[in-house]
This record gives sequence, C-alpha cells and structure tokens, in this order.
Amino acid sequence: MTQRARKLVGTFATVGFLIIYSLVAMTVGGQLVLGGGLAVELPFYIAAGIAWLPPVMLLIRWMAKPDPST
Repeated sequence: MTQRARKLVGTFATVGFLIIYSLVAMTVGGQLVLGGGLAVELPFYIAAGIAWLPPVMLLIRWMAKPDPST
C-alpha cells in the first residue's frame, strides 16, 4: 500500500476511532462517573482525555511509513 493510500485510510480510521471513542467515554462518564465528586470525576476525565493518544499515535506512525523502494 502506498503512503498516499495509507494516509487516506488512516484519516478515515482516525476520525471514526475518535467519534466512537468520544461516545464511549461520554457514556461511561455519564453512567459511572458523573455525580461521583471531584475526586472521581477529575481522574476519569484526565485518563479519558489522554487514553486516545497511544492508538492514534500508532495509526499516525503507520500512515507516515515511507513507501517501499521499487
């Protein structure tokens, strides 16, 4: 797969992942965390705000791989 094709696929995958991730984080936060007080809510939202980075960083690293030499 060429780098250009990987970037196209990766862009759609990133957007799709972030939409699904944000909906899941909102649902979990609303059902389990909301109303738990600052000591529960703050760590959850910090963790939820950071947890999406590793998967997206791996996807971006895959997208940026150079094309194999032909």
